[in-house]
Amino acid sequence: MTTAAAAATTAATGAATTDPTTEGTDPRRSARPTSRPGVSVRVRITAAVALLGALALTGAGAIVYAVEGQRVEEQQLAEIDQELAELGKLHKRGLNPDTGRPFDSVGTMLDTFLVRNVPDENEILVSWFDGRPQKASPTAAFAETQLFRDTAGALVDDGGGSARVDVPGYGEALITVQPVRSTREAGALVIVTYLTEARAELRDTMRTYATVALLSLLLVTAAAAWLSGRLLAPLRTLRETADDISGSDLSRRLPVTGHDDITALTRTVNGMLDRLEAAFVGQREFLDDAGHELRTPLTVLRGHLELLDTGDPAEVAETKELLLDEVDRMSRLVGDLILLAKSDRPDFLQLRPVDLAGLTADVLAKARGLGDRDWQLDAAADVVVVGDEQRLTQALLQLADNAVKHTGPGDTVAIGSSYDDGRARLWVRDTGPGVPPEQRGLIFERFGRGAVMPGDEGFGLGLSIVSAIARSHGGGVEVEDAEETAPRGARFVMTLPAPPKEDPWPGS
Repeated sequence: MTTAAAAATTAATGAATTDPTTEGTDPRRSARPTSRPGVSVRVRITAAVALLGALALTGAGAIVYAVEGQRVEEQQLAEIDQELAELGKLHKRGLNPDTGRPFDSVGTMLDTFLVRNVPDENEILVSWFDGRPQKASPTAAFAETQLFRDTAGALVDDGGGSARVDVPGYGEALITVQPVRSTREAGALVIVTYLTEARAELRDTMRTYATVALLSLLLVTAAAAWLSGRLLAPLRTLRETADDISGSDLSRRLPVTGHDDITALTRTVNGMLDRLEAAFVGQREFLDDAGHELRTPLTVLRGHLELLDTGDPAEVAETKELLLDEVDRMSRLVGDLILLAKSDRPDFLQLRPVDLAGLTADVLAKARGLGDRDWQLDAAADVVVVGDEQRLTQALLQLADNAVKHTGPGDTVAIGSSYDDGRARLWVRDTGPGVPPEQRGLIFERFGRGAVMPGDEGFGLGLSIVSAIARSHGGGVEVEDAEETAPRGARFVMTLPAPPKEDPWPGS
């Protein structure tokens, strides 16, 4: 079997020089979708602001036009009422202001009224008697048209009133007739008001409003485009960073500026990237370590099987025993690796009330079967906390097994627990050679090992399992010199945030 063992060792050494987990990358991992949305969020925000601004300005303009148009018309009606009121005063007095004598006819009174009253800019005053229009102030061609004669004559016959007509060249006009009667004759005052001309000033004002509103809308749209661009800049950076991130480089982070919601989102995304980077790095290291450790026993198996002489029963039996031993080692290794992989899952712990005193005593009783040692109980905390009793037992037994490996028959191995200020401490103490300070961080890493004792066939995963269990409880594990036997010996201490069971468990 010497030749087979040498061949297996040579094959293991040669195989260990390459690592498929670090050779090349999967091109599918770097593939990214190239499609982009047709309309960006910035354009949609700008368009929405522009549309809302246009609707608001248009609505405001329409309301202003309607209100002002009504006001203009009411103003024209008020001016008509004023003219009619003045005519009524003159008719009631019945005296000619120029002579102080009574009017000799209705026509004279109407002519006097036209002379003494100056019509407004959009107004015509017409005297009507003897069945037709007589004089107009100011002179207007419309007063001579048949349209005016027919409309005003109908109103005179009806005893007065108002009518709207469309005057060619002037637009809409309001014709108002006020009858005037005496004992011998009758006449009327006809007032023509050009409503379209009266609204011309309003239309000019609305054109000015439309120009200002359009300029304001352009300014608001430009401001919305600029502001939305600034607000969405972190999101564009987020997209670009996400496009640049690959499985081989997770170190990029988003710049954090400001104190708004997008800044909070940026911090959240950076935290997510931190966790992803830690997860990917941990996964890569885990695969590298696992591949390295599994490759050796697999190479040993292959080497022995290739060199096996099936015609030699003794060699077959010896090879079978050796390969079964390697299979057992691989089974233990795979089990430990699966346990470490599960430690990051939410269901890794089953939290229940745990009696620390009972847990400490049970672990001590179970640990006595690990080896012929002077097993002792340092202390037992009489408190019930919340935790996973099975995982804590597994961690303490792993520490006890580690202590057995580094001590001899008759050496002291002690187990204890304490509770103070909401924190539980569980420890295993031994009187072995201790752990040098420079190795105290290494031994808790996967496959990290310090001084290897003779006969130790471990893989360097035991203490990393203990560390994973402690971290899952929100705590940690550390090694220190044993207080009672310093400088010899070591004490491994798990410190856990463990509030009493009446208090809520952190993270549950």
